[in-house]
Amino acid sequence: MLLEKLKDWVGRTQTTEDLVAPFPVRALAATFDENDPGPRNGDPLPPLWHWLYFLEAAPQSKIGADGHAERGDFLPPVPLPRRMWAGSRFSFDGEPVRIGETVARTSEIMSVEPKTGSTGSMMFVTVRHTVSGPRGVSFVEEHDIVYREAAKPGEKPKAPKLAPIDATWTKRIVPDPVLLFRFSALTFNGHRIHYDQPYVTSAEGYPGLIVHGPLLGLLQIELARRSHPDKVAKSFEFRALSPVFSGLAFSVQARREADGSVTTWIADPKGGLAQQGKATFR
Repeated sequence: MLLEKLKDWVGRTQTTEDLVAPFPVRALAATFDENDPGPRNGDPLPPLWHWLYFLEAAPQSKIGADGHAERGDFLPPVPLPRRMWAGSRFSFDGEPVRIGETVARTSEIMSVEPKTGSTGSMMFVTVRHTVSGPRGVSFVEEHDIVYREAAKPGEKPKAPKLAPIDATWTKRIVPDPVLLFRFSALTFNGHRIHYDQPYVTSAEGYPGLIVHGPLLGLLQIELARRSHPDKVAKSFEFRALSPVFSGLAFSVQARREADGSVTTWIADPKGGLAQQGKATFR
C-alpha cells in the first residue's frame, strides 16, 4: 500500500526559472582552482554548471533531520532515512545556456522503484529535468536518487572493485572540509553528510564527511571537456558506486576510447572504483 501511495507521485511536475548570473560561475571556477577568464554575459555555461542555479530554498521550518527539505511536496515521502545521489544522465542536444539569460527548468517524477541490496531495502526515484533557454530546449538530465535504510550497528561498506589504471588524463584532488563547504554553499545544499561530522558518523554510520556525488560528476566532465577544448559535449553520464570521504586524496581519471568517447572515473585513496561515467563530444 505504501508503494502504491509513493507511485502516485509519478508524473508530478514543477517548473522554475532562474537568471544565469556570472558570480556563481566565477565562484565555482575558483573552487576548482581554475584560472579561467572572468565570466561575461553571452559566454556558454559549461556542462553541469546549471547546478549552480534552480536552487531549492525551503523555509527553515520545513527542513528535515538530514538537512534536506521535508519530503512529500515535489519529491515523494519515502520513509527510508538515508539519501544519496545515485547518478545522472545528460543529453546536450540543443544550444547551450548562456550567462545573462533567463532559463527555465521543468522537472518530472519519472519513476519510484523499490530494490533490495546487501544493506537492506532501497527506493530509487528518477527525476527528469528539461532545461530551456531563449533558443528552446538546451539539454535534458535524468537524476537518480536512492533512499536507504538506517545504518546497522557494525555495518561496514562493501569494498569496491579496483579502478582502471590506464587513464589518459589524471587529476589528484584532496577534498578538505572547506572544499565541501564551498560546494554546498554554491549549490545551497544543506545535506548534513557533507559538513556535520557528528551527524554523518552517528546518525548515518559513515566514517567521515562524504564528498558530494555531483561534485565528483562535475570533476569528471571537467577533466574530459578541458582535455577536448575544441569540442562540445554531446552526452554525459555517471553512476556512484561507493562513497569518497573528506581528507583522503582521490583521483579523477579519464581514458580516450577508439570511438572518440571518453570513459571517466573516480579512484578512491586505495585505488577502488568510487564513481564511473562516460562522455561523448561533437
